[in-house]
Amino acid sequence: MNRTVAILVLIVAASLEAGGDALMRIGLHSNVLWSRLAFFAVAAVALFAYGWTVNAPPWDFGRLLGLYVVFFFLISQITAWLVFKQAPSTMVLIGGGLILAGGIVISLAKV
Repeated sequence: MNRTVAILVLIVAASLEAGGDALMRIGLHSNVLWSRLAFFAVAAVALFAYGWTVNAPPWDFGRLLGLYVVFFFLISQITAWLVFKQAPSTMVLIGGGLILAGGIVISLAKV
């Protein structure tokens, strides 16, 4: 699997995980039973798809999952901001910068 495809797969996986988590959160706070169950069902499908997407490719699990953390952080912060109207604090941005730096180190490391 080439690097571009691997990065795209990791972005899709991170989107599925963050999206599934967001759907679960929305379902937990829904007061309508059918709505709650629908959100739970869609969240379960998204989280299953995440698990399959991130584990199906034959790659260096530890190295690429280290890079995956960067994408998950970025997408989860964007989701929190757009869906839940929760802007990241300064400390979250600083921590995110450290996560990003770690992802750069991991992605540039020689295998």
